[in-house]
Amino acid sequence: MSPAPTTLTPAGVLPRSRPLVISAWTAAVLVAVQFAMVAVVPVAITLVAVLRNDALRPLRWWAGALGAAYAAGLVLWAIGPDRAPSLSKNLHPAHEVVIVVLGIALAVAYHALRGRRSTR
Repeated sequence: MSPAPTTLTPAGVLPRSRPLVISAWTAAVLVAVQFAMVAVVPVAITLVAVLRNDALRPLRWWAGALGAAYAAGLVLWAIGPDRAPSLSKNLHPAHEVVIVVLGIALAVAYHALRGRRSTR
């Protein structure tokens, strides 16, 4: 039996990753529209997608920053002495802006790197 054909991306070309892009945009939108607790799923998908694929190495800092910013807000909500009923109500507006900007920056960085490297 012959092995299944594999499609390898050439060196220097960022591979296509729909879960990464969709999750980055979704995390930003969910936090912006006050569904911050639900955003844990797209943030986790983003981190897993970037950390499992070596070709997405240039995006690790962006994904790590997004995960750290979201985790900081989640931890502060969980251990806070006077917890709000939801994560969205507990997040400081500046913290929400940071999470939204990092989610958008990750998606834009992916699009920019993919567009730049695929034209070579």
